[in-house]
Amino acid sequence: MKIKKLIALILLSFMILGNIAQVEAISEQTLRIKDITHIKGIRENQVVGYGLVVGLQNTGDNSRHTQMTSQQMLLSLGTVIDQSNYIQKGTSAAVIVTATIPPFAKEGDKLDVTVSAMADAKSLSGGVLVQTQLRAPNGEIVAVAQGPVSTGGIRAAQGGASASKGVTTTGRVPNGAIVERDILSTIGDETTLTLLLDKADYTMASRISKTISTRIAPAKALDGGAVEVTIPQKYRDDRVTFLSLIENQIVGAVSEKAKVIVNERTGTIVIGGNTKLMPAAIAHGGITVTIQVENEVVPVAPAQAGIIQNAAVQINEKQGSLIEMQANSSLSDLVSALNNIGVTPIDLIAILQALATAGSLQAELEII
Repeated sequence: MKIKKLIALILLSFMILGNIAQVEAISEQTLRIKDITHIKGIRENQVVGYGLVVGLQNTGDNSRHTQMTSQQMLLSLGTVIDQSNYIQKGTSAAVIVTATIPPFAKEGDKLDVTVSAMADAKSLSGGVLVQTQLRAPNGEIVAVAQGPVSTGGIRAAQGGASASKGVTTTGRVPNGAIVERDILSTIGDETTLTLLLDKADYTMASRISKTISTRIAPAKALDGGAVEVTIPQKYRDDRVTFLSLIENQIVGAVSEKAKVIVNERTGTIVIGGNTKLMPAAIAHGGITVTIQVENEVVPVAPAQAGIIQNAAVQINEKQGSLIEMQANSSLSDLVSALNNIGVTPIDLIAILQALATAGSLQAELEII
């Protein structure tokens, strides 16, 4: 009798140690603050312009507006053309030019730009973007773009037939834009700066504020997505060094919210951690799904016990009947079992939506 008690005690000790090791493994997952936050007020800027791509081999557009734009461009260069229709169609294309300017960009910095055809141009391959002004939303000219267009695709035509590979009506001009003025950004106000979480989470915001307060400077979480940090007097005029100290601090990772992501176009399903199923019974077409929960008592500490719910899934393909059969205990197993019997992605998504509506799916269902 004593031997049985001793064996039971040893097994209990191993289970407790295993749980402790699992908790420690989770706590060892860490992140840098710079990888999960950004500074309020430090942002990119989008610019856009209207321009012409010239030098096309009869793959340009046939728009009257493009001819008029070409005439105005030539007039600005000192060339007089009486009528815009004197300009041959198909050798040029009207385009929209876009770019994103990073924070702290300086005059003379070079940027990549994207060039997209506006009218019925067949291909921009081999063309050259003529100097185009790029404007901010307030109308201010921020950059100027020019250069050969690289499409990354190919198009061929012969005898009225044509074939193409990739997109040839959109291309890029690498380092094609030159910034014309400095982009000014202010790091915080006189005494504070605010860290914005890339993904709002109350637990993470609390951890970041406690880490900064303990190691560097006073900080507080304003909400689940922002942490306000007080700038010490000695760093008021050296905020770059202060931010360098903050962004390299390490915080413990947090468990993500249970989520199931479904892509209806491709039938792809991504199941996040901590996803659970509660009891339910669903009949869809010739498929019947039954989910049961069995409570299992497990020791969590000496003289204590906890209850874990194990969801069991039963699947039956027989038309019009409900048959309970022991199966697996997770949503991933349910999805795998449905895939194995040839369930279509549309049916699978419908079943997941029904589980979420019934309250059986203990996770957020996101359809993209």
